[in-house]
Amino acid sequence: MSDIATRIADALGVDVRRIAPLAGSYGLSLDVVELANGRKLVAKHGEGPRPDHLLIEGRMLRRLEGEIPVPRVHLSEPDLLVMDYIAGSGGGGASAERHMAELLAAMHRKRQPFFGLEFDTTIGPLPQPNPRTESWIDFFRDQRLLFMARLAHERAGLSTGLLRRIERFCEHLDEFIDEPAHPSLLHGDIWGGNIIHAGGHVAAFIDPAIYYGHYEYDLAFMTMFGTAGRAFFAAYEALMPEFDAQGFHEVRKDVYLIYPHLTHVLICGLSYASGIESRLRRFGF
Repeated sequence: MSDIATRIADALGVDVRRIAPLAGSYGLSLDVVELANGRKLVAKHGEGPRPDHLLIEGRMLRRLEGEIPVPRVHLSEPDLLVMDYIAGSGGGGASAERHMAELLAAMHRKRQPFFGLEFDTTIGPLPQPNPRTESWIDFFRDQRLLFMARLAHERAGLSTGLLRRIERFCEHLDEFIDEPAHPSLLHGDIWGGNIIHAGGHVAAFIDPAIYYGHYEYDLAFMTMFGTAGRAFFAAYEALMPEFDAQGFHEVRKDVYLIYPHLTHVLICGLSYASGIESRLRRFGF
């Protein structure tokens, strides 16, 4: 029996029948684990992008339990994360989009105590600092746009000129986005690859990048790769009457999309810088 199988069996008190590779990323391996009682789990293991990466992921998933459907975490150690296996059955469609709107609106409506979080998190392999902050605009400027722009300049070759344009834009950020009525818990990284669909519903969200912020950030991220369409936004708007859909789609969405473009510069390369440049030009920077 492999070391991973032994550790899982010892922690759960059930023998492991079989382990089969599923995928891998960021230096981590992903396996499907079948227990002797027939139950299936997923094991993520290896040396991640930082020593506490899997511990943070496990902590994020546990924070989301009871808020939106996520895999239940059974074991979270520095080099091993074990959670429920969630079976999927193809794509979503309009019914899944409406279900996703219901789930997210319910989570977003709950008032959280501040912007940030009780602990720092990650988005993919990248760090996300979450110091307690009373202003959303201050938090998004300092801990998201400026933090990630400077990291992209340092690690991924984001040009000095583009960094300076982002810094100038950040000086005027309050002209483009608003303070929400209250902080909301965000998943932080919602795209098609992080949603498991089954039977026209959302079975689970995975790979979160959580913090307390403006719910519009989750919505903006979902437009980046077409994850949310008309059915989602119609349902979400009906559930969240305070949501100014017109202002979001015309202005604020593009402000928020600068941040995931910065993370993609670091993860995928400088081709994503063009999405930042076009948005800055649109806003006059």
